[in-house]
Formats: sequence, structure tokens, C-alpha cells
Amino acid sequence: MNKKLKVRQIRSLANRPHPQHAVIKGLGLRGIGSEVIVDNTPSFRGMVKKVLHLVRVEEVEG
Repeated sequence: MNKKLKVRQIRSLANRPHPQHAVIKGLGLRGIGSEVIVDNTPSFRGMVKKVLHLVRVEEVEG
């Protein structure tokens, strides 16, 4: 089975630069406490790396 990433937003986007807003939106997160499961690909890992201080990430079985 492929591994996937469970990404949960744990911090607000208030006073954050616009590119970070765009990354959070691109991941499909909609606010604090929202959670999405995305593929474990280099593109998604790169997006998560840009906002690692705003999210919590877990690897899950997909």
C-alpha cells in the first residue's frame, strides 16, 4: 500500500505572507482544525515543507 500524508492545520494564517495562504489553500485546508489526506509525492511534501510551522503531519496507510 502507498503511504499518504495526513495534514492538519494547527495555527492561524493571520499576519502570514500571501504565498503561505496560497499553499494552505492548495493543500485543501480551510482553517484551524481542518484536516486532509494527500499523496506522499515530492510536490505535496514541498508544499508541506513551506508551511510546516502551521500544520501537523502524520504518515498514514493509504
